[in-house]
Amino acid sequence: MKILVVGSGGREHALIWRLAKRPGSQLFCMPGNPGIARLAECIPSPDLNPEAILATARALSVELTIVGPEAPLVAGIVDLFRNARMPIVGPTADMARLEGSKVYAKRFFQQHRIPTARFEAVSTASEAIEALNRFTYPVVIKADGLAAGKGVVIAQNRADAEAAIATHGPLLVIEEFLTGPEVSFIALCDGRNAVPLLPSRDHKRALDGDNGPNTGGMGAYCDAALLSPAQTTQIMEQMIWPTVESTAFTGFLYAGLIMTPAGPKLLEYNVRLGDPETQALMNHFDDDLAAFLLNAAHGNLGSEAPRWKEGASLCVVLAAQGYPGPYRSGDPITGIPEAESGGATVFHAGTRVGWSGYSTAGGRVLGVTSTGPSLAQASATTYQLVKHIHFEGMHYRRDIGALPKSEREDS
Repeated sequence: MKILVVGSGGREHALIWRLAKRPGSQLFCMPGNPGIARLAECIPSPDLNPEAILATARALSVELTIVGPEAPLVAGIVDLFRNARMPIVGPTADMARLEGSKVYAKRFFQQHRIPTARFEAVSTASEAIEALNRFTYPVVIKADGLAAGKGVVIAQNRADAEAAIATHGPLLVIEEFLTGPEVSFIALCDGRNAVPLLPSRDHKRALDGDNGPNTGGMGAYCDAALLSPAQTTQIMEQMIWPTVESTAFTGFLYAGLIMTPAGPKLLEYNVRLGDPETQALMNHFDDDLAAFLLNAAHGNLGSEAPRWKEGASLCVVLAAQGYPGPYRSGDPITGIPEAESGGATVFHAGTRVGWSGYSTAGGRVLGVTSTGPSLAQASATTYQLVKHIHFEGMHYRRDIGALPKSEREDS
């Protein structure tokens, strides 16, 4: 089967890596990265506009296209492919508004009685300032449009809130701050059916202990123990099914949840796989991914859940100096072969290759991932293997997989 994956980061490397386990697949990635190039033919592209991607898919006669990043989905790539009768995994532009607009999403939650935080949508700075009077601190300020995972500010006081409004306004969601552990709950959908993947947890803050600025994600793990069967059923019934049934949603529906004392509440929807959750999930997946995705693209997903390895998988992101702010690049990377020979799967996110080997070319550079019979063992193994890798200014969190304070006995 000829398969095209769209994107260039760690998420796309993880998808290609898992798809490459299927014998006889011919894989392409647009534009890809040096790690992906070891497994698939990379097709350079100056941008990812839907028309250029469709032209490439046609020229290659691909039988399935999988879109990693959100921007092409919001821009209508799925509509374009379906009109051309080309199988693709993802939501239409109309469905993609669930991620493309925070205001639209929150109103959708409200309309369909999906449990979520109390909020107000505002369209001017003066409305936002006035709305602050009806919230206590900390308060959450969300930019309406796509922001690469960095459009959310948790303001501890009014001065911080007003600064966030000035930076991210005028179209905003002002939202109450909820407490509890966060869980990433992703379901693959075909318009009628929805199959949940293993629950996972992303670590967004740059520094240990969930401190520092928000990032695109500094690490993640997947572990069935994150949710009980009853909680999984509750999330499907209260969130996923109402969404699929009301929109005929197709593709990956990512529910960012907070597990409050009153039960799970939906913080946001994404309409694609998460990054770095995908790295942990694909490392843990133990089934024919291409078959599941092809069935989803053709509306034949059914209800059978995929097989998973026992235990847990964990990914630690190695970031460039300065990330998530302006970061340095061009630093040589050493130790990847040693980490891989020790059992790690090293996913490339921001690298380039030259005559002397790999060097840094992004804020999030690598995702070192491994699996173990328990979360603690997966964490210990991954961190041991991280020690092999080095580049100037490299930093990473040392507590990926640690329980959040709300789940610890000492909290």
